[in-house]
Amino acid sequence: MELDVQESAFKAPEAPRQNLAISAYQQLKHDIIRGRYAPEQKLLMSRLKEAYGASTGPLREALSQLVADRLVVAISQRGYRVASMSLAELNDIYDARAQLEGLILRLAIERGDDAWEATVLATAHRLAKVTDVSTPDDLLDIWDERHKAFHTAIASGCNSPHLLQMRTTLFDQVERYRHLWLQETVMSSQALELKRQEHAALVEVILARDTAQADTLMRDHLMTPVPIVTRVLAARGIR
Repeated sequence: MELDVQESAFKAPEAPRQNLAISAYQQLKHDIIRGRYAPEQKLLMSRLKEAYGASTGPLREALSQLVADRLVVAISQRGYRVASMSLAELNDIYDARAQLEGLILRLAIERGDDAWEATVLATAHRLAKVTDVSTPDDLLDIWDERHKAFHTAIASGCNSPHLLQMRTTLFDQVERYRHLWLQETVMSSQALELKRQEHAALVEVILARDTAQADTLMRDHLMTPVPIVTRVLAARGIR
């Protein structure tokens, strides 16, 4: 019993540090995706401490995870910088994501049950209802959250944890590029209506279990941002 108490007392401080690392990771990841830090910008530890209220230890843990996510690059003995962006990476990530999402969709249509169909319908309905929001930023955040929930609901029908993990990894890597598209459209009423129509058509063919048509619609839907993001990157001198 004495040993258990000693071990507990020794391990207790780890929880707050772990929580700080997770919090720093989530906040820094959000800020990188949203463009607060430019591609290849050096991430100075002193400024990160001030911005996120965390000490060096938790911040290093957060940065290590972001390196694994390929959003941050470790500079040998010189700290960290934001990962670069390029047209080649844009096209590769989006193509890889569309290919994987197509496979997952085909499996979901094959394996999904009635409960899966109901979840897809429910998330599609919530997404279509995003209209009355006070500010453009709120609209973007709420729409994006519900949009992710909708596509995650579709993917869940594949019943493959490993494929879903691969999907999450690719989605994290595409987020910086995808957010450029969201900012460019500013989620206008026209953009919202176009996406509503795309989602409705997608739901219709999924419920009809039309694998070929669903695959085509999903790929077209996922690739929509590429021309817009390509133009934005070119305007910023990113090749």
